[in-house]
Amino acid sequence: MNPPVPLAKLLPVPKDLTGRLALAGGGLFLGQWFLGDLLHVPGGGLGVLLTGAGVWWLSRGSTPPRFQEPASLQGWIARCREVLDQFETLEPDGGVRRQQLDAVVQRSGPQRLALVCVDPATCPQQGELEQALAGAAPLTLSVARPLASAEGARTWPTVLQEQELILFSLAAPLLAEDLLWIQQLPEDQPTWLLVRSTAGESDRHCSESLLAQLPARWVDRVLVQRPDGLLRDVLQPLRRQLGAPIRNLQDTRQRLLRGLHQQWQADLEQVRRRRFQALQQRTQWIVAASVLASPLPSLDLLAVAVANGLMLREMGTLWGTDLQPDVLREAAGQLARAALAQGVVEWSSQMLLGLAKLDGGSWLVAGTMQAISAAYLTRVVGRSMADWLALNAGVDALDLERLKREAPVLVAKAAEQERLDWGGFMKQSQQWLLHATS
Repeated sequence: MNPPVPLAKLLPVPKDLTGRLALAGGGLFLGQWFLGDLLHVPGGGLGVLLTGAGVWWLSRGSTPPRFQEPASLQGWIARCREVLDQFETLEPDGGVRRQQLDAVVQRSGPQRLALVCVDPATCPQQGELEQALAGAAPLTLSVARPLASAEGARTWPTVLQEQELILFSLAAPLLAEDLLWIQQLPEDQPTWLLVRSTAGESDRHCSESLLAQLPARWVDRVLVQRPDGLLRDVLQPLRRQLGAPIRNLQDTRQRLLRGLHQQWQADLEQVRRRRFQALQQRTQWIVAASVLASPLPSLDLLAVAVANGLMLREMGTLWGTDLQPDVLREAAGQLARAALAQGVVEWSSQMLLGLAKLDGGSWLVAGTMQAISAAYLTRVVGRSMADWLALNAGVDALDLERLKREAPVLVAKAAEQERLDWGGFMKQSQQWLLHATS
């Protein structure tokens, strides 16, 4: 059997009347094939027209809104409170997360600076460092324990994320272990590298050789100390940064709020997925029941479209988005087309036909097979939509153009996950059918 032809090559998303007519025509052909050749269900022109109308409805263009990551401290506070409100709606936690938020919002000075190293021999003495930084601004200086890997894994200590600045002390030339630890430094953690050069090596030569080994983020962030040089002179750029305590403290609060937001979004996503699984199962059997009970096979796709529309609306509420119905419809249309192009319905139908051959008195008659295939399609599209909403839940800008490019990947991933649970899905199908026909 030839593999299904991707619809994206034949049926591009329409941008004008001509494109919509072309897509509608493709929908007519697809509907005739779906009802007649694949499922062997008799249907007249009404079913074909409804199929084309459904594809037309899903393909109407829209102008998506844009979500921007907060650029200010107040914006992050407001965003975190929105996430907490969503959390408490789904799963109250007794105010623990609000206490975490208050601790960050109320965080105040003095500034905190941590001296970090891999080899303690490369670190300046604490008294020498305190004297070199004296007078810049009120400062709390702490010396962290030497960084050490645990079972070969290098993990940046989370406690260091609360520091306004990190001073990472090293010795030239950098060792492979030094470079591996530098790679673990969070991108948003303000850090300076204090590198002790070898005797007789010029500052310029040492800086150039270091920057050749380091990513671009370390340009103007490397402080070279000669064995006979004064540490206070070397740390002058760091002293200038410490001279803006208000900005540094605000940047730290904003960075910590971003970290809380990411952690809470991950926790919230787990709660949403549990709720979504219940919604997914309920919707798929509503779809299956509608398809099985429909007196006219030509009305089956209409029932599928209505049930999936209700599911997508509940998913928008579950993920806390204020997306307009036309935006959800456009996204669902992209995912549905990708699912059809990858042969999701064809694969499920073939699997059902294989099961029917194994059981001569099988309950997999035409109407039942069509109902279960529709339920399986609902599962794949629903999971794809859940993955897309998770990627765009108040963090990144919602981009439908990007969805058009990523829809095949989202659907392929969702279909693969659903295929892994095909046995469980079939057990649910049998239980549903026994209940529906009893």
